[in-house]
Amino acid sequence: MIQKILLLILLLIIGVVFYFSWLPDPGFRSETYLPNWLLNWSNHYYNLRTAIPFLAVGFLLEAYAQYKSSNELNRAKNFNFIQNIGVAAIIVCIAEGGQYIIHKRSPDLMDVFYGIIGSIIGAIGYNLLKKIQKCETDINLRS
Repeated sequence: MIQKILLLILLLIIGVVFYFSWLPDPGFRSETYLPNWLLNWSNHYYNLRTAIPFLAVGFLLEAYAQYKSSNELNRAKNFNFIQNIGVAAIIVCIAEGGQYIIHKRSPDLMDVFYGIIGSIIGAIGYNLLKKIQKCETDINLRS
């Protein structure tokens, strides 16, 4: 069940990435539901705003892969990490590539870079949390 929930949240975040990547106005001025401080921040840190949703994408891809392949050996985890970064790279390339057909938008190679870096940081964050959780479990078992 948790696997389906993770997949649903992941698909939702990917949909949000595509939505904001393919808006006609790159400044998000037409998005009146967003708070002004967020609009100002996203327009000031133009490329960094691409990395933020990919933190979640990397985190959720790692979590989904871990639950999907919980019976496999540890060496498959390294392959899953690389595979998940590849999937995130494909997602960010599709999001940027779609901007070719939008009138006021233009793809940016730095957005691809920031998306991939955000995904790597998210995946590493997930793996660190799992290691911390495992250490806490080991400490509690010893007590």
